Amino acid sequence: MKTKKKVLLIVLGVIVALAIVGFSVTQTQKSLVTVQTGKVMKQDIASYVTASGEIKPKLQVNVGANAFGRITRLFVKEGEHVKRGQILAQLENVQSASDVAAAKATLSSNETDAVAADANLRTLMATLNSSKADLARAKLDYDRAESLYKDQLIPKADYDTKKAAYEVAVATEAQNQARVAQAKAELDSAQGHITTAKAQLTRSSDLLSKTSYTAPFDGVVTYLPVHEGETVVVGIQNSPGSTLMTLADMSVITAEVKVDETDIVNVKLGQTAEVTIDAIPGKTFKGEVTEIGDNAIVRSTGLATSQSTASSQEAKDFKVVVTLKDPPENVRPGLSTTSKITTGTRSSALTIPIQALTIRDKADLEAQNNKGKGKSKAQPVANQQKKKEEIQGVFVVLPSKKVEFRQVETGITGTTDIEVKTGLKEGEDIVTGSYKVLRTLRNGTGVKVDNSVAVKEET
Repeated sequence: MKTKKKVLLIVLGVIVALAIVGFSVTQTQKSLVTVQTGKVMKQDIASYVTASGEIKPKLQVNVGANAFGRITRLFVKEGEHVKRGQILAQLENVQSASDVAAAKATLSSNETDAVAADANLRTLMATLNSSKADLARAKLDYDRAESLYKDQLIPKADYDTKKAAYEVAVATEAQNQARVAQAKAELDSAQGHITTAKAQLTRSSDLLSKTSYTAPFDGVVTYLPVHEGETVVVGIQNSPGSTLMTLADMSVITAEVKVDETDIVNVKLGQTAEVTIDAIPGKTFKGEVTEIGDNAIVRSTGLATSQSTASSQEAKDFKVVVTLKDPPENVRPGLSTTSKITTGTRSSALTIPIQALTIRDKADLEAQNNKGKGKSKAQPVANQQKKKEEIQGVFVVLPSKKVEFRQVETGITGTTDIEVKTGLKEGEDIVTGSYKVLRTLRNGTGVKVDNSVAVKEET
């Protein structure tokens, strides 16, 4: 009997002990915080900047009116491929053609006058040379006669005759000199008339050429707003002139997108991009960043900040041009497009899920650590103000099922993960959720892991 009582007492003691342990475990479980976790792992990661815009050819020009007149012929249609130098349109040119013909006739007449003036100058030069020879001979005869007359060897009549002949030769030579100078002036005048006529012909030819429009390069006529018979005008002051057509070089196609000002610092020339075009679904085209704008563009107005006189706090974008490597043949200017620019890549980088990152106040963390070590929470006011700074980090799940806040230094950001440079090791468990828990989780808190919640949220 006594043995039965002992056994019964032992059983009752075990039951009571189990009840106490169960109660303690239950109470402990109630104080634990349910979290979802993830692993610190190595993987390849890439960061992207996504921006929208439109398709544009690298080279595109608006063929505007260079002269006032009526369109007599249009040689192309919208969408037609043209070659460099091909005639695109013709304006009426009766007056311009007449001016050119008149200028050519005037130039020809002036050139004829110049030829005649040159021949006359050559004739007078020959006459001048002849008179110079006559003057030299008359001078010799006069000098000889003067010497003989002094020696009383010839009569005075012969001396006077030689003297008169010399004076006539001098006058004749002077007269021929004057005629030559006049002929040179006439030749210079004729050459001046030629220069004037050439300038007039150049002007008239330029006006005539402006009535005929040719393609400046190989391309496609993408816009043709005019018709034969319409009158076009030249732009004056702030009034734009008529646009005959738009010509685009479709051999080089670009996606001109607008990148947010917060992302533009990560975009560099030569970075690769994936371009999608709304009109061509299901296809992705490779591209490369070839141009980055320097001026910000106000998002609401589309104007560059350099064009605005007033400062604005509105959101701004920057123009980025992505050149497509293998553009489709059926692409058209103006199609909506989206570019996904790769701004950075890392191979075998240590990464964590982005949602695991959280922010904590440095002073609060130190206070929690001191409390856990039994130290006083009181700190000097100056010390508290000095340490008011936020740090980023993650909560690491320790083997004791408690969490420890670990400050980390991050690198590039991928789609769902972020690179961690310092603070963590591969394989460690970190708290990734929920968001509500991460906001309030404290250093040293006991946790229980339930990743089934995260799976349900994903499904």
